[in-house]
Amino acid sequence: MSTDVLVRCDDCSYEETFRSLRAARTALDEHERETAHALDWYIGGLSAGVERAGDDAGVCGRDGCANPDSPLLDREAARSTGNESD
Repeated sequence: MSTDVLVRCDDCSYEETFRSLRAARTALDEHERETAHALDWYIGGLSAGVERAGDDAGVCGRDGCANPDSPLLDREAARSTGNESD
């Protein structure tokens, strides 16, 4: 499945669409390194499974976002680090 990713710079006219996250991330890194501009990127969409995994993991960065009932949660790792909430 391909994912369209728009990389855009507010500091100049750079804007490009990529068919993969890897290509977009490489272009973003190169532009930031060459110009010292901060770029934004917009992901058009991911497969439902990838979106669910991200939601379950709490990738939004806010405390309490992770889904503790997710089958994707590695409960053994949580126990070994003392981070399990059960």
